[in-house]
Amino acid sequence: MNQDLSIFHLILNASLVVQLVILLLMVVSVSSWAAIFRKLFSLKRVAALNDKFEREFWSGTSLNDLFAAAAQNARAAGPMERIFASGMREYQKLREKRISDASTLLDGARRAMRASFQREIDAVETNLSFLASVGSVSPYVGLLGTVWGIMHAFTGLASLQQVTLATVAPGIAEALVATAIGLFAAIPAVVAYNRFARDIDRVAIKLETFIEEFSNILQRNVGAQSASGR
Repeated sequence: MNQDLSIFHLILNASLVVQLVILLLMVVSVSSWAAIFRKLFSLKRVAALNDKFEREFWSGTSLNDLFAAAAQNARAAGPMERIFASGMREYQKLREKRISDASTLLDGARRAMRASFQREIDAVETNLSFLASVGSVSPYVGLLGTVWGIMHAFTGLASLQQVTLATVAPGIAEALVATAIGLFAAIPAVVAYNRFARDIDRVAIKLETFIEEFSNILQRNVGAQSASGR
C-alpha cells in the first residue's frame, strides 16, 4: 500500500488510450475556459455599449445626429446602435425614393431592424454551442477513458494468482482519473452556458423592446410629416 497514488503519478502510469483521453479533455477544458472568459468580456461590452447608446437615444438628441454618429462609429458601435442605424438607413432610403405611404416606410424600417437584430444575436451567441458540446460530451469521453482503463487493469490482473486491494487500487484509480477530468471540463461549461444563455435572452429582449419603441417614434414622425404636408 506504499504505492504513489497521486493524480500526476496515476496519469503517467495510465495506459496510452487513457492518457490520450485525458490529454484531449485537458485541451478541451483549456479551450472551454478561454471561450468562457471571451464570452464574459464580450457580453459585458455589449451591455455597456447598449446602455450608453440607450442613454444617448433618450437624451433628446435628434435622430439625424444619432444616425450620423452611428455611421461614423460603425466598427465600435454596439448591437442596439447598429440596429438603429439599419432601421434609419432604410427609412431614409425609402424617403429619398419619395415614398410617403406610412405603412411602407414603417415596414421597410422594421424589416431592416429585424434582419440586423438576427445578425447581432447570431454574433452574440458565438461559442455558446461549443460550451454546450463540452458540457454534454466531456463526461462521456471521460467515461470512455475510465472503461478502457478498467478493462486494461483487469486484463493485467488476469495473470496474477493472488489479487489484493493493493494490486487492484492503482489500475482502478488510474481509470477514474479520466472521469474526474471529464467532469472538471464539463461542469464549468454547463454553468457558463446557462449563465450566458440567460444573459443573451436579456440582451435580445432589450433589443426587441428598442425596435418597438423606435418603430413607434418613426410612426409618429411619419404621421407628423404627413399632417404638415397636407
